[in-house]
Amino acid sequence: MEIKILGMWCPNCLRLENNVKTALTNCWIDAKVTKVTDISDIMQYGIVSTPWLVIDEKVVSYGKVNEVDDIVNILNQYK
Repeated sequence: MEIKILGMWCPNCLRLENNVKTALTNCWIDAKVTKVTDISDIMQYGIVSTPWLVIDEKVVSYGKVNEVDDIVNILNQYK
């Protein structure tokens, strides 16, 4: 599983990254987590508001910081 967090270095992007890592630990899922901060890479996804959460190249959330429990539920769909 590959997880991308798209966004610049804003506090919400950092919170989402931390919540994703915590959720992965809680689920015992091993995944590659990548923080995408290059604006040209971000624009390829057609982003309007950040942060975006992308799992295996599918956008699963955008414009908000998902809580750990929400991320766990999303991850369980991809196991």
